[in-house]
Parts: sequence; C-alpha cells; structure tokens
Amino acid sequence: MREGHEGTGPGAITPDGCAVELYARLSIGAEPDIVSAAVPAGAHILELGSGVGRMTHPLLERGFTVTAVDESAEMLERIRGARTICSPIEELDLGETFDVVMLASFLVHTGEENLRREMLEACARHVAEGGCVLIQREGEDYHSNVPRERVDPSGYTVKILSAEPVGDGVNSVCAEYVFPDATWTQTFTARPLTKEQFEEALGEAGLRVERYLTEDRVWVRAVKV
Repeated sequence: MREGHEGTGPGAITPDGCAVELYARLSIGAEPDIVSAAVPAGAHILELGSGVGRMTHPLLERGFTVTAVDESAEMLERIRGARTICSPIEELDLGETFDVVMLASFLVHTGEENLRREMLEACARHVAEGGCVLIQREGEDYHSNVPRERVDPSGYTVKILSAEPVGDGVNSVCAEYVFPDATWTQTFTARPLTKEQFEEALGEAGLRVERYLTEDRVWVRAVKV
C-alpha cells in the first residue's frame, strides 16, 4: 500500500486505497457532459487514472475514442470497449499524442510534489499540437468543509469524515462510502492548492490554463505553453 493510503471493505484494494468493487458501484454525475462540451466531437482521449471506467464508458457512448490508463490491472479488467494500458501515470511514455489528455479524480492534488510534477509532465508529453489537457481540481472548500456527507440519488452515502494536517502542507483525508449491503473506507493524502498554486504547478510542467470550465473552477481546460 502506498504510504499514507489505506482502504477497507470487500474486494480488491489498489495501492492508493481504492476499492475496485466500490468504484464499480459509484454513479457518474455531470463529468462526461462537462468533458463533451469542452472538446471536439469524436476526439481521441487519453484518460489517466481511469479506474474501472466510470468516465470511460460514458465517453465511449458519446462517440469518443478512449485510451484508458491505470496502475491497477484489477481496475482495468472492468473496462469494456477501450484500449487499456496498465502503468503508473508518471512513468507513461507512449510515443504518441492525443487530442485530449484527461487527469481527473483530483490526482493533481497528490501529496507528493514530485509526483504531481511528473503526472503533469506526462499530460504535456502526450497532448497533440492544438490539443488540450482537462484536469479536475478539488473544490475550494474540500478540506475545510468537514465533516460532510452526500446522499447519492442511487441510494448510497458518501462521507468525508476528516481532513487532518500531516505536515508539509499535506492533509490526510478519510472518506467513507455506505451502501445498504456494504461499507468501504478510503484514507489518502492530498495537498490543497490555491488557484495560484495550481496555475504555478501547471506552468512548471509547460502548461497553462486556457479557461475554467465550471463556475466552481473544479474542471479546467489547459494547453501547452
């Protein structure tokens, strides 16, 4: 298990504490529509950190071609209809470029600054000339509005139980997912980034914000400098 990460509950748990069965159950919200509105129709998307395909499958249904990358073979086994590549994001070097590179799931907030830089460099390395990088940030109150919970329309509850400082500007976040028949927890480290810190991190990787796609600035369209 990766340092600072832990997961509990039924089924396989990935090195960052994600439960495969849990992620196979989670519903997908507005994200595929946000992505669809921000990129050309039929674009080839490189999805970094695809997991079980919660975003992959809706994007395929909308006519996109998707190459899905994840470090967990157990996660990738759940994906249908897309090319899959089992690899850590930071080590990826496919020797090809894509219309769109997508880094969702708040991965840009990894507690390790070197890892964040390497992931953003992987984004820049794989985006085609004239293409774009879509990044999902944490909401600006993600670490301060705790504890909180949300009941999904499909019937499960997501709880963010705590976000406690562990040093060097990093917090340990504990989440709980409660279903009628099972409960999972996930503990992970995350580094809060202000808008300015986020934009500076992009610049270090040769990227810049072209525009924020949502009013809360959670979804971002970036381009190469």
